[in-house]
Amino acid sequence: MISLEPERDYRTLTTQNLRQDIIHYYDSCYWDYRFAWANGNNLALHYGYWDSDTRSHSDSLMKMNQVLAEQIGISESDYVLDAGCGLGGSAIWLAENCGARVLGITLSEKQVEYATRFAEKRGVADRVRFQAADFCKVPLEDERFDVVWGLESSCYAIRKQSFIQEAYRLLKKGGRMVIADGLAKRTQFTRKEWKIILICLNGWAVPNLATPKQMETHLQNTGFNEIAYRDISSYTLPSSRRMYRTALANYPLQKISRLLGLRTEVQNANYLTGLYQYQLMKSGISGYGMFSGVK
Repeated sequence: MISLEPERDYRTLTTQNLRQDIIHYYDSCYWDYRFAWANGNNLALHYGYWDSDTRSHSDSLMKMNQVLAEQIGISESDYVLDAGCGLGGSAIWLAENCGARVLGITLSEKQVEYATRFAEKRGVADRVRFQAADFCKVPLEDERFDVVWGLESSCYAIRKQSFIQEAYRLLKKGGRMVIADGLAKRTQFTRKEWKIILICLNGWAVPNLATPKQMETHLQNTGFNEIAYRDISSYTLPSSRRMYRTALANYPLQKISRLLGLRTEVQNANYLTGLYQYQLMKSGISGYGMFSGVK
């Protein structure tokens, strides 16, 4: 059996340091996401949330924003830090649907450019702005935000508690944090299971996965109160399945492109993750959870 230990970078597909690998991954795979996942309406780089009212893939992606926003009651009086904002989809949604002001941060300068352009196009540039920054070391003063929003971003921190501690520092007293992310359901794996885990960690430039218990402990030790956890794996599984089927349908194109040298190693690894992430979710090796807490 192989053990998953915290605070280790397990990736074997590394070219630079983790920060640069994350930037390179998202910049290289921008068109993969735009072609197969995100449209101009949702601008989402995350799993969707499927319930009885969800009618489409795009609806599920925006439903995830709604579920997180309702969990902590975001309103027009809130100033939100979108920690790991991607293309700005959640930040723009929060401005349009909750009236909140939002600062989105990402490591990628290109994502800052894309997100800024999208916010201007959607008419919310007066309430939403973006900048390049590390969410574990944000160059801003203490107690500035009412909400810290972490949608599929905590997974990129080698030390998850560093992300949570920085969020705590940036929150005003009484401020709220919400996290939704993929999680490991256990820490012991067979070699076959570990091989699939490594494919996914490599493909998405993720150093490791935390367990729900580890995340809860980090929140408690940092000082958060009113901590709530909800396993929403069943609501995200249809999204995971869609990603798998999309990758499968594009296998001929992927194979030809790879043979012709039209795709990079990073893009090929991203494609493989689209295939294998569903195995982790379906078998219960990994899951998807939502946490919230109050400072």
